Amino acid sequence: MTPFLAELIGTALLITLGCGVVANVILEKTKGQGGGWMVITTAWAFAVFIGVVVAGPYSGAHINPAVTLSLAVAGSFEWSEVPSYLLAQLLGAMIGAFIVWIMYKDHFDITEDKTTKLGVFSTIPAIRNYGSNLFSEAIGTFVLILTILFFTDATMATTEEIIGLGSLGALPVALLVWGIGLALGGTTGYAINPARDLGPRLIHAIMPIKDKGGSDWAYSWVPILGPILGGVAAAGLYLLILS
Repeated sequence: MTPFLAELIGTALLITLGCGVVANVILEKTKGQGGGWMVITTAWAFAVFIGVVVAGPYSGAHINPAVTLSLAVAGSFEWSEVPSYLLAQLLGAMIGAFIVWIMYKDHFDITEDKTTKLGVFSTIPAIRNYGSNLFSEAIGTFVLILTILFFTDATMATTEEIIGLGSLGALPVALLVWGIGLALGGTTGYAINPARDLGPRLIHAIMPIKDKGGSDWAYSWVPILGPILGGVAAAGLYLLILS
């Protein structure tokens, strides 16, 4: 198992279960239709748990470009490894979203609302205000990254110890993501992960989903830039505190 393959599989599992629970809750005539926000946030936490369990021993379980970039900024991850991690995460997210579409295709076909269909794949703000939406994504990711850095003391990383979400342990990081979703996810749907939004959005755009409507590319930059800004800010604060 190479780090590239671990990141790809871990991210694919994350998105399969994460986007899968959204499909189960919001698409028509599923067994979980109407399950609500608690079901969605809990399953996303479990999805992170599973992704970390699988990828952690081999790649550190970044499974999130914001994690990879922030750890590089903090000096605990080699910049030369960043491109391969980002590519693996994006491909894994696309694979996961594709699996969800295939599995729930019958339910996509009978769901008439185009926004609901897009919502399975991509985050959609509760109130569209690009400034506050960007801030929400940045804050959620800031909490995620700062917790990772302080819990793991990333400056102590060595070639034998790969720092990432897996450094926290699967259960603590799942609880962290669960808490972020419950407390901070109500404004944008808490992507806090550029690959989580971009990969599935690309699948929504290219797959022949019945009566799907547009992919809302006008908003797509928010769940990409917001997590990156929040993560880099957390890494900067961490370095400042330790200096």
